[in-house]
Amino acid sequence: MTITCFIRYEIDPFGKAAFEEYARNWGQAIPRCGADLIGYYAPHEGSATTAYAAYNIESLAAYEAYRARLAADPAGKANYEFAKRERFILKEDRMFLKHVSGPHAKLVLP
Repeated sequence: MTITCFIRYEIDPFGKAAFEEYARNWGQAIPRCGADLIGYYAPHEGSATTAYAAYNIESLAAYEAYRARLAADPAGKANYEFAKRERFILKEDRMFLKHVSGPHAKLVLP
């Protein structure tokens, strides 16, 4: 059963550009290390401090192995250091959910 990891970030409102760079960097490293990245989402309208990320992974055991690969990946290490140095992430919450609503009908445009 595939699970989806949702990450909610609280970011510095003046660090949006840094968060977007961080997200682009993960766009390369995460799939290479074994997770199916859905995407990163930065503030656009409304909150200036809430951002999200989501990716699919096969299981919690697969997640643990993926996290170890990501921590050892040169681009992953560099991105962790970038976030630590720039301090644009104020808080990070992670949760795992399972998809229960599919299959969905095809989109019908008016």
